[in-house]
Parts: sequence; structure tokens; C-alpha cells
Amino acid sequence: MFDFQSNESYMAHYLLDKLEGIEIGGSLHNPFCLNTINVDFTNETTIYKQHENKLSNGSFLKVDVIASGDNLPFNNETYDFVISSHAIEHFYDPIKTIKEWLRVIKIGGYVFMIIPHKELTFDKAKNRTTLNELLKRHKNPDPNFVDNHVHHNVWITEDVVELCKNQNWKIVKVSDRDDKVGNGFIIVIQKL
Repeated sequence: MFDFQSNESYMAHYLLDKLEGIEIGGSLHNPFCLNTINVDFTNETTIYKQHENKLSNGSFLKVDVIASGDNLPFNNETYDFVISSHAIEHFYDPIKTIKEWLRVIKIGGYVFMIIPHKELTFDKAKNRTTLNELLKRHKNPDPNFVDNHVHHNVWITEDVVELCKNQNWKIVKVSDRDDKVGNGFIIVIQKL
């Protein structure tokens, strides 16, 4: 099992120090310590906030903006980056979500994602989410879909690389093991 009292990410600091950005679903027990505003879908107590509370001695990271991560209330090209740790897998349509993150960052900016690795998390027994499934969800969203904020996507590094190539997103960094908790991988996209 991994220690969720994690380190900061050297790669995130290398790319994002001195920039301004958005963190999607930030948490006090897993800080990036960057110049970000924290966007979360709710300010209410969820199972994720309960977990954060337990690991952070009764504290929570302040939510600055309440909004769904796939529908951000910011103008185009406002920030230098969007960063997330263990968040993109919770979105039913990650293509829509990443497009939204790219929309709000400036040209040359970054989308920095730490994504749970199927083989290193409780998702190990689940089937991987295929590119065809993602394309189908994006093209024909299920009108009856109810978001219960679980892992809608299960990946290994190569799966997300394949998605990025399919969408013509420029990958600038890939790491098969993240440098924070160690149970995920890193994909960094740069907006052209």
C-alpha cells in the first residue's frame, strides 16, 4: 500500500513553477505547492473529502471555485496550466474534459495529469478503457448517464498516450511512474 502523505512532484515544479494555474480536485494531503486555484465539483463532504480529512488531521484544502472540471467558468486562454492528480479517470468523457482544460490555458501552456495506473491501484482487476469506448462516449454521450464520481476510466500509460495521439495533443512529458505517490503515471500535454 502507498503512503498518501506524498512528496511534491519534481516534474511539476520543473515545468510549472512561477506560472499561474488551476488544480482540479486538489487535496491538502497531496499538495503540489504551486500557484493554483482549486476547482472542485462541490464544497460538501464527499467520500473524497472524508479521506482527505482523515489523512490531513481534520483539514481540507479550500475550494476556490465550485465547478465541474469539464465545464470551467473561465475565459479562453486565461491560465498557464491545469494540473490534476487522480482526477481525469472520474470523468465520463475525458476527451471533452481535456479539451476544456486546453481551452482555458494559454498557447504554450500545459495540462499536467497524474493518472492512476491500472496495475498499481484497486482498479487492477478491471478491464482497461479502450480508445474506441472513449471516442464513442465523446461522439454519442449517454443521455441517461448519472455521474457518481467513481473511476469511469481505467488505464495504463500507453492507453492515454494512444488517446493523445488520436486527438493530436502534443505530449511533452511521459513518466510510467509518477513522482508523488507512485501509484500512477504522468502525462503532460502542451497547448500548441
